[in-house]
Amino acid sequence: MTTLKATRDGRRYEVVNGRLLITGAQPPAHHAAVIALMVVLKQACPPDLLVSVGSLAFRPTPHTTLRPDLLVCPRNYHPTEPPVLAVEVLSPSTRTTDVVLKRALYETHQVPSYWLLDPATQELTILTLTPTGYACDAVVQAEEAHQATQPFQVTLTPATLTG
Repeated sequence: MTTLKATRDGRRYEVVNGRLLITGAQPPAHHAAVIALMVVLKQACPPDLLVSVGSLAFRPTPHTTLRPDLLVCPRNYHPTEPPVLAVEVLSPSTRTTDVVLKRALYETHQVPSYWLLDPATQELTILTLTPTGYACDAVVQAEEAHQATQPFQVTLTPATLTG
């Protein structure tokens, strides 16, 4: 089993198929977007679910450990089971990993909802798992408000999350 210790260096450590991925410290806009989205999700989250920022990992295989920026899971979460939502906040250093690699991994390992929040463009992409893979439910921009229904009902406006 792969174990990753929490670090105080501002980096995120993940393992994909036995390879260590290290993400450097993120810019302030990234952290602000993570916290803003966490607050919105926590306010709408039903009591049987938990919103976590970076403290919980998803370990779908013994050789893969992922740490999304935000994770929503059952309160009795076990890291080998898929969370109900994984969210990545894009930054220049993580864009390709989040949009390509992590999307494929979350899809392969049956994470029902995957969101990508881009602070630079004030855009939120909401993907939902279907029998054939992820389908794009919405691409919400700037001041647009979107009522998400999965994993629970919540109204999201990218400008308020990234501004």
